[in-house]
Amino acid sequence: MQTRPARPVVVLSVPDARIPPKQCRGISMGTWDTGPFDNDTAADFANALDAVGPGAREALIRGVLIRTIDATGYLTEADEAVAAAALIAAQCPGGEPVDTPYGPQASMPVFPSDLRVLADEALARIADDEAGPAANWVDPTHWKQWQAVLTRLRAVLAPPPPSIALFDAQPYRNVTRHGS
Repeated sequence: MQTRPARPVVVLSVPDARIPPKQCRGISMGTWDTGPFDNDTAADFANALDAVGPGAREALIRGVLIRTIDATGYLTEADEAVAAAALIAAQCPGGEPVDTPYGPQASMPVFPSDLRVLADEALARIADDEAGPAANWVDPTHWKQWQAVLTRLRAVLAPPPPSIALFDAQPYRNVTRHGS
């Protein structure tokens, strides 16, 4: 099993000090970028997925999505739910692979289609929560980037629209009546 790169600990003494995003990569400070696995909580979730057998990975992902959808008040597992949604979206048409040293190293099982719906519902819940992860972004640029990640994931996870015929046309048959 590969190990994740160590993230050096940086102590900031100025309360509102900010590190530019390009310099944040690899720094242990809770959140270091806007991707689904670019925070300590999601990286810990990846470690948990790596620590269990293949059969338990789906259950972990399903559990975090359901708890996020059903949560009242603060969404304690929002970061894990975003990471789980990214793993599910990676298996959908148009999805991007999860290719980060902070994501799970173990291969994921093929997820059942109902997880796609749960992931989209969880992301909708997270996006609508004013006190959730969106409130944690200090820099509006980072917030917009994070929102764009959620939007991309939701676009991939959204079920395709049903194919509906514009009208129910019957093939033309020329029927002539004799004797009229």
